[in-house]
Amino acid sequence: MNKEIKSFVTAVLLLMLSLVIGLVGFVYIEDYGIGDAFYMTVITFSTVGFNEVNPLSTDGRLFASFYIIFNLLIFAYVVSVVTTYIFEGKLNSVLKNFISTKEVKKMKDHIIVCGYGRNGKKACEELYKNNRKFILVEFNEELLIAREEVKNYQVIIGDATRDETLCEAGIDKASALITTLPNDAENVFITLTAKELNPNLTIISRASQEQSEKKLIRAGASKVIMPDAVGGTHMAHLIIKPHVIEFLDLLSGEGSNELKLEEVGFEVFKEEFRGKSVRELDVRNKTGITVVGFRDPQNGFIFNPSPDTKILKGDVMIISGSEENLKRFKTVYT
Repeated sequence: MNKEIKSFVTAVLLLMLSLVIGLVGFVYIEDYGIGDAFYMTVITFSTVGFNEVNPLSTDGRLFASFYIIFNLLIFAYVVSVVTTYIFEGKLNSVLKNFISTKEVKKMKDHIIVCGYGRNGKKACEELYKNNRKFILVEFNEELLIAREEVKNYQVIIGDATRDETLCEAGIDKASALITTLPNDAENVFITLTAKELNPNLTIISRASQEQSEKKLIRAGASKVIMPDAVGGTHMAHLIIKPHVIEFLDLLSGEGSNELKLEEVGFEVFKEEFRGKSVRELDVRNKTGITVVGFRDPQNGFIFNPSPDTKILKGDVMIISGSEENLKRFKTVYT
């Protein structure tokens, strides 16, 4: 339960407590019936000043005096909570969180992204662009307020290092987790926790220090990415192999003539195309798509497969082409 909901629940519980104290006090001290005690409790709490049911005794007046002071404190707290909800937009935030939680419970085989820093932002953008189901977990709500694109995401405000937050994000039904926090120790902790909650989870973790890479792998990370190292290598390659990098940028969707790389598993193909060779599929002539590689369970990756290579159970075909070519491929073969 987040802080906003806790404050609202606390306000409601205090109001109920005040009602109970008033009822018990007027029944016990003044010997009122439940109806009269309820009436006295309400007019005392609201300080509207209606007439008493019967003149109060000395003990009754003393109780009423302290009861009014107690209620003034409760009233001040409730007003502050309500004001926060109305004027600071907390109500909208709580409702959005509630709706998001309901949606999360329906999700399956989704991806959890922990942290919305520079790397987390890029990961979310790429997942959203490729129509992948994902949930963003971010501790700092203020970080998200000014981000227009976040409105399109499923978001959970919470600490990703806590079990309950990951469970709220549907860790048991997720297929993968990406942790991009700047603190390596926190990434190790999240990896350990996530792997314990879902042993079949694919985990991609960010690391800042080289010595953290082995720790993350031991903790259960499938892959560890070091953004600083990758960035430095990329900059060097821009000088050493500029045309290769330009081509790779095209494949990553960053160039002017955008190309895309996609992977297509055996099970995705229509029944009549399963077990066929690259030559029999005739992908190039029918769709304009280039078969870049294959991955099978025995031989691993096969670059530029021969025309006789067949798509068999467990295989994955890696293809490249424009958005239009890919749409044509999916229409024909899947």
